[in-house]
Amino acid sequence: MAKVKTLYVCSDCGAQSSQWAGQCNQCGAWNSFQEESGTTTASKESSKGLRFASFAGKQKIVTLSEISAEDTRRFSSTIAELDRVLGGGIVNGSVVLIGGDPGIGKSTLLLQSLANVSRSMPALYVSGEESAQQIASRAERLGLDARELKLMAENQVESIIDAASQVKPAVMVIDSIQTLFTDVLQSAPGSVSQVRETAALLVRFAKQTGISVILVGHVTKEGALAGPRVLEHMVDTVLYFEGDSGSRFRLVRAIKNRFGPVNEIGVFAMQDDGLHQVSNPSAMFLGRKETTSPGSVVLASQEGTRSLLVEVQALVDDSQLSNPRRLCVGLDGSRLAMILAVLHRHAGLQIGSKDIFVNVVGGVRVLEPASDLAVALAVISSFRDHTLGKDLAVFGELGLTGEIRPVQRGDQRIREAIKLGFSQLLIPQGNMPRKNENEIRLIPLKHVCNILDVLHTVQ
Repeated sequence: MAKVKTLYVCSDCGAQSSQWAGQCNQCGAWNSFQEESGTTTASKESSKGLRFASFAGKQKIVTLSEISAEDTRRFSSTIAELDRVLGGGIVNGSVVLIGGDPGIGKSTLLLQSLANVSRSMPALYVSGEESAQQIASRAERLGLDARELKLMAENQVESIIDAASQVKPAVMVIDSIQTLFTDVLQSAPGSVSQVRETAALLVRFAKQTGISVILVGHVTKEGALAGPRVLEHMVDTVLYFEGDSGSRFRLVRAIKNRFGPVNEIGVFAMQDDGLHQVSNPSAMFLGRKETTSPGSVVLASQEGTRSLLVEVQALVDDSQLSNPRRLCVGLDGSRLAMILAVLHRHAGLQIGSKDIFVNVVGGVRVLEPASDLAVALAVISSFRDHTLGKDLAVFGELGLTGEIRPVQRGDQRIREAIKLGFSQLLIPQGNMPRKNENEIRLIPLKHVCNILDVLHTVQ
């Protein structure tokens, strides 16, 4: 019988230690060691060797010229917004990890997708949290035709792999990876060792058989995927579900994708019968009003290959505290501090004693530098109680010396603004097209001080 001993495992990198330490000597993370009980290293290695050997295959060495990129085959998830985030569809033999807060819609979206996929090819839904009856009840509540979808309620990864080897589905969903365990380890499901080992088995199984595997992952209170950080390195694609619990809108964002671009987003709306795709997210997030208010600016942002127009609002008010508050929702707070410093130094804006609140309407997160100009304009508009034109959109990056720098995909942002009916656009001088063939007024800016000069011209 193998000896049982207590180990301390780093939740970030999976490094093991015989005693607790404040800092991991492998990755440098602080307070990341968690206590676990497991078998000795020798017994684990021998068991792992036997288990991995059963899936091992002989691979020959080939030259790069013998491999064609066309060999990467995809099939549709039947949901266009999800296909967009995945880079065009699900790749055969790929492993996708999707995470998000509890109840945000991960299981609902995947059940909708697999119910449609099962009509044309075999699909398997494995649940470690719910019974088959609960899944069937949800499918009925959502009005899905899932008669051909195969279900399995199981937590042991070896049993799941054996069943999948017999059924041979085109795609398999594991909901969730934190509930699985392997008999080789004695630690509890959800521990760092169990998550790492079960994920490694499923990744190897997907690569050897060509079955696409989608893993559902829980997130911690900080918003990161629970388990070792190496889990994100093992899979091919990492998706995050984003959205406010009080809003019906959901975003699926690609953080990592070996088969497509990153930072792509898919937009969904949660309704009584499940998640629905949003074909025109810009119109959804804007909610055009007949009149505008001071501090409201429309930002032409870019998420991956998709242009997205969102509303940025700012409120500048007298502070009743010795330390004025700076609150930023949906934007980078440290970048807001930089923008305020640039406005004070290069535009002469005396706002050091003011409370400043900035928000992106609709619960969207915008982290690109192209939002700098919109934030600066919203702050100036609120501070001076100056209403901007309702047909005005902006984009641009602010430098520390006050210059307004060009951003990528400027032409695409301009086209999106035109499509939604905007007639004025404040843009960096570097993004000014050589010939303006569009029926829109383009106002180029070189320096932050030019904002004050053109403010009265954008009514």
